[in-house]
Amino acid sequence: MAEPIPLARPSIGEAEEQAVIEVLRSGQLSLGPRVGSFEQAFASRVNAPYASAVSSGTAGLQLALRASGVSDGDEVVTSPLSFVASANVCVMERATPVFADVDAVTLTLDPDAAAAAVTQRTTAILPVHIFGYPASMEPLEELGLPIVEDACEALGARYADGRTVGGRGHPAVFGFYANKQITTGEGGMVCVGDQEVKQRIDSERNQGRAPDMDWLDHERLGFNFRLSDIACALGIVQLARLDEMIAARQRVAQLYYEGLGGIEGLTLPCADRGEERRGWFVFVVQLPQTVERDAAIRRLAELGVQSKPYLPAIHLMAYYREKFGHREGEFPVCEAVASQSIALPFFPELTSGQVERVCAALRETLGQT
Repeated sequence: MAEPIPLARPSIGEAEEQAVIEVLRSGQLSLGPRVGSFEQAFASRVNAPYASAVSSGTAGLQLALRASGVSDGDEVVTSPLSFVASANVCVMERATPVFADVDAVTLTLDPDAAAAAVTQRTTAILPVHIFGYPASMEPLEELGLPIVEDACEALGARYADGRTVGGRGHPAVFGFYANKQITTGEGGMVCVGDQEVKQRIDSERNQGRAPDMDWLDHERLGFNFRLSDIACALGIVQLARLDEMIAARQRVAQLYYEGLGGIEGLTLPCADRGEERRGWFVFVVQLPQTVERDAAIRRLAELGVQSKPYLPAIHLMAYYREKFGHREGEFPVCEAVASQSIALPFFPELTSGQVERVCAALRETLGQT
């Protein structure tokens, strides 16, 4: 049997290795010059005035919510179809994530549903650019509330007005886990439009220190949410390769569209609309409603293809059921999508032959060979 096809694989070359070795040999592994260099390069890439490197996308979302004024007893309107971190950070700041259903095509936060979810306690809106597709920002901006963008899956995406995701002025948070468009192993970046917000985030990521303070002096409560120079060195090289890796991901996506087109009942990722552009992160399909999703995943594994449920509905996870009383039926679009979605193998080096194997395996699993 052929070697199994993994779900994801980072694209790491000699340049990344050399950059990391240089940092190791420098003796300056943290709080060194690579952090600022990575921040400046990233901000320039997404057309943001400022950027702050942090230890993860989750850490970045929490710091961004804090900087937006979210605190005890507040509500944050957000999507139930996301990685759980986008809801968890609200709870970590002692706020309540108020879910609103998603658009059935783009799978991003439905602006009308979000507007209906706003109350007098709503302090912020947290849209998720899910699977790299940009949320509809203008209707959300018309609500007149602070916005924190979860762009952790959307590096390289563009809004409907053609601007780069991350360059709208709101805090926008990117993630650099190993399966993302670029990786630092673990890590994230918060892009902001205000220098004072950056200064606050820089302080809180570093135990509450200010730039001109002594090592053991602190002006506010903070965290250890720093990103090391080792990680930033890796990120600098990865960022320089972004265009090439995005093009490779687009190539793989097109192969999937061609190989999976015409399968009855199978829903493929939506195409770009107008000026909106997806920053390809994963290739997620929705299986026909007649197919038992978990059984399909097991069968694909038997055929040498890794896949994964992507993503569960957050409000139906045990913690959110128990703490907030959520139940089935609250967000029907999200629940329908979450019950039938799977991520297929997707990374820049995926070959056309491997994509053909995945497509053939999925067709066999669905009985549509």
